[in-house]
This record gives sequence, structure tokens and C-alpha cells, in this order.
Amino acid sequence: MAEEAKAKGNAAFSAGRFEEAIRFFSEAIDLAPTNHVLYSNRSAAYASLQRYSDALADAKKTVDLKPDWSKGYSRLGAAHLGLGNFEDAITTYKKGLELDPSNDALKSGLADAQAAAARSRGGPQASSPFENIFQGPDVWAKLTADPATRGYLQQPDFLKMLQDVQRNPNNINKYFSDPRMMQVLGVLLNVKLRTTTPEEMERDVPGMDSELKRQAEPEQKTRKEPEPEPEPMDIPDEEKEVRERKAEAQREKEAGNAAYKKKDFETAIQHYTKAIELDDEDISFITNRAAVYMEMGKYEDCIKDCDKAVDRGRELRSDFKMIAKALTRKGTALVKLAKCSKDYEPAIEAFQKALTEHRNPDTLKKLNDAQKAKKDLEQQEYFDPQIADEEREKGNEFFKQQKYPEAVRHYTEALRRNPQDPRVYSNRAACYTKLGALPEGLKDAEKCIELDPAFSKGYTRKGAVQFFMKEYDKALETYQEGLKHDPNNQELLDGVRRCVEQINKTNRGDISPEDLKERQAKAMHDPEIQNILSDPIMRQVLIDFQENPKAAQDHLKNPQVMHKIQKLVSAGIVQLR
Repeated sequence: MAEEAKAKGNAAFSAGRFEEAIRFFSEAIDLAPTNHVLYSNRSAAYASLQRYSDALADAKKTVDLKPDWSKGYSRLGAAHLGLGNFEDAITTYKKGLELDPSNDALKSGLADAQAAAARSRGGPQASSPFENIFQGPDVWAKLTADPATRGYLQQPDFLKMLQDVQRNPNNINKYFSDPRMMQVLGVLLNVKLRTTTPEEMERDVPGMDSELKRQAEPEQKTRKEPEPEPEPMDIPDEEKEVRERKAEAQREKEAGNAAYKKKDFETAIQHYTKAIELDDEDISFITNRAAVYMEMGKYEDCIKDCDKAVDRGRELRSDFKMIAKALTRKGTALVKLAKCSKDYEPAIEAFQKALTEHRNPDTLKKLNDAQKAKKDLEQQEYFDPQIADEEREKGNEFFKQQKYPEAVRHYTEALRRNPQDPRVYSNRAACYTKLGALPEGLKDAEKCIELDPAFSKGYTRKGAVQFFMKEYDKALETYQEGLKHDPNNQELLDGVRRCVEQINKTNRGDISPEDLKERQAKAMHDPEIQNILSDPIMRQVLIDFQENPKAAQDHLKNPQVMHKIQKLVSAGIVQLR
């Protein structure tokens, strides 16, 4: 909505309706208070009305928000110049030129400020009668506002001509043969000049000063009985009616926006509905009404309006961003209505369609939130502990029959029905171990321990997986941790015994070189082992074990060092003789 207000402000400014432009720019600033362009535009509008104090305040805000934007200094310099702060204007324009040395507007403004400062100090002054006409910050605003001269400002040769006259008003005599300069003079003098043909201008150049004075007199003085302007005949009545209806529709929309801000939703609906009736080629009226229905909790009405906006927008080939906005709004309303997981499906579809029109971060977040909410609801709806127990028992029967893939399938279904049962994770971990899927088995065993740290089966499953992966030191730690919760558990005690036997074999060198090499390679990928070996203190300890036995004995008295040595020995990295 801030962009819409800004666009209206720009249109009003271009048409010379500066008060209206200020109103729209102010509305946009309320919606987007950190947008530096809006303050810059409003500053220009204030300057066009010679309200230079207001223009100065907005220009300062522009520079504060965007200190590296040269146009902000152009606005600030113009405001200082209008207030007669010539030295401040000069300083400001120079700052802007430091950022953008080739900026013509800043160069022209600096020349104006320097000339004004020279005049204020009693310096040399131009003698041209047109000096004051081309000076001042409102020259560009006047030429931009007038339809007859607006297009000239897009022509590089004309811009050079105008800037030359601004720097030295005496040079205007060089450009009297150009009809564009005559048109500009008329606009700046607020009079209607007679436009001569190129042939007439060529003949009249030597005496142009007196001719200009004659032409510059208000036209009504040369007429005894002014005749009324004839009504334009080139616009059909039906086209005029369409334009009037569109203008009226925009006024209704603005009234609706004002009511919406005040939370007077019923009044806002009335204005938007009237706007839709007056102009059915602007889908923003429909999407705005949909937004009001959303605020009122009338989600079905909101969805209907969004569908209408999408269909009409496609017919009219409207901006894809507007269609995306309507689809996003529809998805939001559908989420509000969702009662079960299936209800999220049309909302997700609406968000996905919106993203194909325009990839908006807000829409993407809404899509992700809807997908997560759907998944959570699906889990809640599927939750059934009784069926989970039945599936677990089926899995146990297949496990006994050594049909491990079938057992995994039933255990997985049991977890879908009740994902918080540690027994099922333990049972499935055992299946994965039998199938040789050790990483999956380890993951399930760890989840089992996470859900119930006192459940000894979780430790036996995890220790068994680590043992089969030949990570005997880790398996030993797992079994020992389990014994803290269940000291007399025979499976855990047997696991400790097996791990100690394997570690002792390694220390005695009773394992094959291939097995030792494999264990060492695995250990070197263990972050804990890597940290031990990269520790400078531990590196010195290992050197002392080889070169200084007495120092090595002292190191073993340190419990932390001893623990790390044991880790290296268990991993097969260090062998004690």
C-alpha cells in the first residue's frame, strides 16, 4: 500500500498538484517510515510550494536515512537555497558532488547557490532581464508540472541549453531560435506566448528583446472580447465517462483505505464495493476488500474475493505481483479455516501457485508454516497407542521368525502410531543390527536412550552396534553408562567383558595388522580422538612415553591425561608394551 500511495503522489506531482502529492507521500511515509525516497519526494513537493522549511526537514531526513544517495543532497541544497542559506547550500551541493561528480542537477544547484551567494555579498551580477526567471529551486518543478515542457526534460540537448542559461542568463539570446525555449519562458512567466514558425524566428532574432516583451504581455490585454475556449472534441463521450468513473473509483478506494486504518471495516467494505462497481479493471479494489473480510473473520468471503481477483487479473493480464498477492491472501484465509490436516492441502496449493507468480519471502514462510502444521496434525490424527502396541507385537513375531525386513515394517508403523515409545526404537535397532544396517540401528538406539535414559535395553542395543563397528572403546563407555542405571544387568556386564577382551588383544598385539589398521583408520575420524591428538600437551606426553619414561610415569598420575591415554589405547592408536 505504501508503493500505491507513492505512485499516486508521483502522478500528482507530475500534474502539478503539489498539495495532493504531499498528502499521498505523507500517507506512504506512515506506512513505510524508513523509506528515504518518500521523504525526498515530499521535500520536492514542499519546495514546489515554496514551503522551504518543510522541504528542509524532509531533505535532512532523507540524508539521515541514506547518506550515500546524491539526490538527497540535491533536495537539501535546494531547500537551503530557497531559505536563503546560500553557504549551507554550497556546502551541501559539494558534498553531493563528492558522491556523484557527474550529477548535472547538483552542478546546476551549486552554480545557482554560488551566484546567489555572490549577489548577497555585493559581487558582480548578471545584467540579463531573464536572470531571476531561470534561478531558484522551483524552476525544475514548474517545468516538470507543465505537460507542454515536461517532455523537454528528457532531451539531453535541451537540458544543456537550460543549464547554460542558468549559469549565465545572458546566453539566452543564443537560444531564441529554439521554440522550446519560448515555451519554457511562457511557463516560467505564467503567460501564454505566441509560438512563431521557425522562419519567423529566424527573421526576428536581431530584435528579439522587444518582440519578447510584446509576446510576454498577458493575452487578455490584446483582446477586447476574450472568446471562451472551445470544448475539446477529440475525446468521445463514452471515453470521458470511463475516465470519470475510474477517477471516482480511486476516490472510493482511498476512502476505503482510510476507513480500514480506523478499523471501520463495514464502511471500508462499502467503499471498496462501490469502487469495484465503478471500475472492474483494477483488481486492487477486490484484494483490498478481501483483506477487510480477513480482518473481520469472514474467511469464506475473503476466499471468494481472492478467486475473483485472480480470475479477473488473468483476463486483464494484470501485474503478476497482484495475482500473487491475491493467491497468498487466499492461502492465509484457508489456513484460518483449517480444522484437520487435509484442510491444509488447498492452502498449500494456493501458496505454491502464488510463488510461481512471484517469489515473495513472506509467501514462502507461510507455505513452510502450513506444511509443518499439516505434518504435525497428521501425526496427531494418526496417533493411536493401542494400534501401536498391536503393530509392535506383530513386529516381535516376525523378529522371532528371523523375518527382519517384515519386523522393521511393523515397528515403523508402530512408531507412526506412537512415536514416543522407546521399546519400539529398541526393537527396531535390534532388527537393523541383524540386517547389518548399523548406522540406522545406532540412530534408533540413541533415540531409545533419549526417550528413556533409564531403559537398559537402549544401552545394550547401542553397545552392540558400536561393538560390531569395532568401536570397542565407545561400546565400553556405553555399557558402563547403562550399568549406572541397572548395575546387575547381565547383558551389560557381558558387553563390558567382551569390549575389555578386544581392547586387551589390541594392547597385546593379538589382532591382525589388517584389523588394527582398520580400527586406527576409524578412530582417526572420531572428533574426540582428533582433539586429543591435536592437543599440544598430549603430543608432548606421547613424546615422553617414547623418549622419557620417568616423565611418562608422572603424566599417568594426572587422571585427565590417563583417561585420554586410555582412549588412544582403546582406539588402537597407542599400544603399550
